[in-house]
Amino acid sequence: MPKLPRISGRQPAAALAKAGFTEVRRRGSHATFHNAASGAMVVVPVSPKDMRIGTLADALKQARLSPDDLARLL
Repeated sequence: MPKLPRISGRQPAAALAKAGFTEVRRRGSHATFHNAASGAMVVVPVSPKDMRIGTLADALKQARLSPDDLARLL
């Protein structure tokens, strides 16, 4: 399992879209994504700054994705 990369907040949003998630709402700097197939809901801070590793790990856990899946989607 690879280590989580340091990526901006916009990159996970694009990766979630590739994984079948759709953006259902945006409030301030946070976007909420939903996957109809799995029922997963994910909240991601969308900003040009790098995400913290813990925040990224929690978003992946909510999305039911592994770091390998994220690397493939980026």
